[in-house]
Amino acid sequence: MSEDNESLLSAAARGDQAAWNELVSRYEALLWSIARGFRLSSADCADVVQNTWLKLVEKLDRVDDPDRLAGWLGTTARRECLQLLRRAERRRVADLPPPDVPDDGPPVDEGLLVAERDAALRRAVEQLSDKCRELIRVLMVSPPLTYLEVSAVLDMPVGSIGPSRGRCLDHLRALTEEL
Repeated sequence: MSEDNESLLSAAARGDQAAWNELVSRYEALLWSIARGFRLSSADCADVVQNTWLKLVEKLDRVDDPDRLAGWLGTTARRECLQLLRRAERRRVADLPPPDVPDDGPPVDEGLLVAERDAALRRAVEQLSDKCRELIRVLMVSPPLTYLEVSAVLDMPVGSIGPSRGRCLDHLRALTEEL
C-alpha cells in the first residue's frame, strides 16, 4: 500500500484528478469519523474534513512517509477539530456580556451638573437685593459664624437675622424655580 500511496500522492501532485479522487475515496470516511468523534455539527465536520484535505494539497509533494498517510491525515483532522473548538470557545467568551461591576465613583456627568447648578445659583444670588446678597454670603462662610458674629459684621440686630435670612432664601428659591 505504501507504493500505492506514494504513486497516488506523486500523481496527485502532478495534477492527476483520478489519483486525487482515489486518495479521497480511501480516507474520506476516516476523516469524517474523527470529526464526528468530537461531536461537532455537520457543518463543522465538513469544515474539518475540507481543511484536512487542503493541508494535504499544500504538502502533496513533500509527504515524507506515504506509508503513514492515514496517521498523518488522522492527526491533522484531530488538530483541525481542536482548533475549531478553541476558536468557538473564544467566540463564546467574547460574546458574553461584560460583568456587571458596580461603579463606586461619582456619575460621569456629576461635575458638569454641579458646575451648572452652581452657576445658576450664582446668577440667582446676583438678582437679590444688596442686603440679601450680603447676608447670604456672610452666612455661607466656612466655618460658619454665630449670629452674634453676623450681627457685628453686618451691623444688624441678632433678632432680625433669622427672619431676614428666611425672606432672602424664599426670594432666592423663587428665582431658582424660574430658571
